[in-house]
Amino acid sequence: MPTFTRHFPKALLILAMAFSMSVAPIVLPAMATEVRYVVNDQPITNYDINRRVALLRLMRRGGDLNQAAVDEMINQTLRRQELQRSGVAVTQAMIDDAYANFAASNDLTVAQLDRILSEAGVTKEHFQGFMSVQIGWGRFLQSRSGSGGELSEAEVVERIMQQGGQKPSTTEYRLQQVIFVVPSAQRSQLLSQRQGEARAMRGRFNGCDTTVEAAKGIIDVTVRDQGRVLEPELPADWKDDIVGLGPGQATPVRTTDRGVEFIGVCSTRQVSDDHVAKLMFQNEDTEDTSVEQLSEELTSELRENARIIQR
Repeated sequence: MPTFTRHFPKALLILAMAFSMSVAPIVLPAMATEVRYVVNDQPITNYDINRRVALLRLMRRGGDLNQAAVDEMINQTLRRQELQRSGVAVTQAMIDDAYANFAASNDLTVAQLDRILSEAGVTKEHFQGFMSVQIGWGRFLQSRSGSGGELSEAEVVERIMQQGGQKPSTTEYRLQQVIFVVPSAQRSQLLSQRQGEARAMRGRFNGCDTTVEAAKGIIDVTVRDQGRVLEPELPADWKDDIVGLGPGQATPVRTTDRGVEFIGVCSTRQVSDDHVAKLMFQNEDTEDTSVEQLSEELTSELRENARIIQR
């Protein structure tokens, strides 16, 4: 399952608002495909730019959309090149899962999302290209922003003393993961059915005591107790969905490489000890450097060192 950064959900949230409205079909004028820019020997065509203009329009962006589309396509090209150099891989399965999850989160089928993107002049291919770089760039930024190293025991004690001897606290979650297994060979035939089954079970979830019993009548469902997990240690790709949930609540259903899943919260409690203090201080240090700022700085550096030719 791909790990999303704040950039990706923010962009898709805006796009989701557009999907809640009717989208009139857009007919783009037929024209020959021409190379408009060359970025480190990689071409950007007028077709690419027109598709991005359509996406920005769907996202309700204002201003000079053509120039904004040019800037975004140059940045996207540079980021993709940097991901390749850094060995950050985004598989087609990850993209397909993210695409299916986005459709489901907006109460759409994949076919409906395909149609909306086509009628808006974006196309599924262009949107998935956008998603691919957003996913990879998010993983790349996480690896860069989280590279500060662990605090020593002495540093933790010093930070506690600076706060008057009071240790920070955090939420401890006891979690249960429910997986509706979809064999890869049967994915296209079974995925929609399994998504419906998972949503139905998730809608009935009100605690962890009855989940195993509820799953007995359903084929290929796995229930895993995840044990107790502190908030800073929650899996990155589930964290935003879990934080703030209370006992008896569950995350939205999502598609993964295993099938269709959701995570239920069995119980929560506030904890405070030396281990928590270390995690919280390290988390604060990581957040001191804004991911948004880091993205802008790295992209600006890539542009400064790039060979960008306008045709």
